[in-house]
Amino acid sequence: MTKKIKVGVAGCGYWGPNLIRNFRSLADVSLKMMCDLNTGRLKHLKSLYPEVETSTDYKHMLNGVNLDAVVVATNVKNHFPMAKAALLAGKHTFIEKPMASSVEQCEELVDIAKKNGLILMTGHTFLYSPVVRKIKEIVDKGDIGEIRYISARRLNLGLFQKDINVAWDLAPHDLSIILALMGEMPESVNCRGSAHVTPGIEDVTTMCLSFSRQRSATIQSSWLDPRKVREMTIVGSKRMIVYDDLAPLEKIRVFDMRVERPPHYDTFGEFQYAYHYGDMYAPYIKQEEPLKTECQHFVDCIKFGGTPISCGTRGTELVRILEASSESLKKEGAPIRLSQPVNDNAPAASCTARSLPKGTWKTITHPILPFSNGNGIPGIVGQFQPETVAI
Repeated sequence: MTKKIKVGVAGCGYWGPNLIRNFRSLADVSLKMMCDLNTGRLKHLKSLYPEVETSTDYKHMLNGVNLDAVVVATNVKNHFPMAKAALLAGKHTFIEKPMASSVEQCEELVDIAKKNGLILMTGHTFLYSPVVRKIKEIVDKGDIGEIRYISARRLNLGLFQKDINVAWDLAPHDLSIILALMGEMPESVNCRGSAHVTPGIEDVTTMCLSFSRQRSATIQSSWLDPRKVREMTIVGSKRMIVYDDLAPLEKIRVFDMRVERPPHYDTFGEFQYAYHYGDMYAPYIKQEEPLKTECQHFVDCIKFGGTPISCGTRGTELVRILEASSESLKKEGAPIRLSQPVNDNAPAASCTARSLPKGTWKTITHPILPFSNGNGIPGIVGQFQPETVAI
């Protein structure tokens, strides 16, 4: 496919303009329309991008512009009806996180996309970050040993949402990274939080995820913190990684630190933990905008028939965790067990590529190196037959 992909973006509020800017910058994309109910926002964006059409009518955008793909960047409550309408209109669809308000809605969208042979992708931007890809590479090489636990903090003052709590707003970023590093879904979720400003909408939450082999992860999310914090600590049996997304240069620091217990001892007096303190190093990371990489990946999947790294299945799994966290909040932090995948031999966070006619697959290489197509070949989306893209 050599023609430009015609794209329209619905939602021009907080995040939509960033998507508009990035899709417009891609050489193989023709950004045809920006859609929003707020005429003031449309007027402002029209002044920046005068060649792009604007509309307040979403139905006109779907049926009157001959688009190939639609990007939905609205409030979460509108994700499902707008994405469903786009898929039924035959448009490849990109939905910002979280994918929908419930697992049931997500599964319906996945089913529609599959039946119509359309690309369905969700905006887990951090999976396309060079920093996260580097962390994934370090973990997969075994440099830090086996992951013992992950601790994430995503805090700031606002932005307050009216239709979702802080866990649904901020935790998806950390959840997508944690699932990529752990390589599986958690076995159970528990969550506690408080609603200090808007009754019924928690603005501070702490989510705990329990994985197999006694591994765990915690995610602290807040709209009420005086400082903006974006930190994650990955503790392994050999080394530890500290990831600070706000650091100007050394976003990743790897510490050669660990604690070991003696293999055997005869008396309690002989028992001593061994603490290892070694060097710290900060690997070099080439700077690139994750959102631009994500947008290009969506377009490449449309052009060449690949399956997105952040596909509909992955988006559904993340919403499944968020639903469990909401249930746990209602039960004052009680653990909620998650159902396991039907196919025990398949990775919990896998996406299966859609079947295409023989001869339409092409080999395309992306800069997203730590992700494999199932055959251990990094960066390959499709190679003449349907493959499984999994982290």
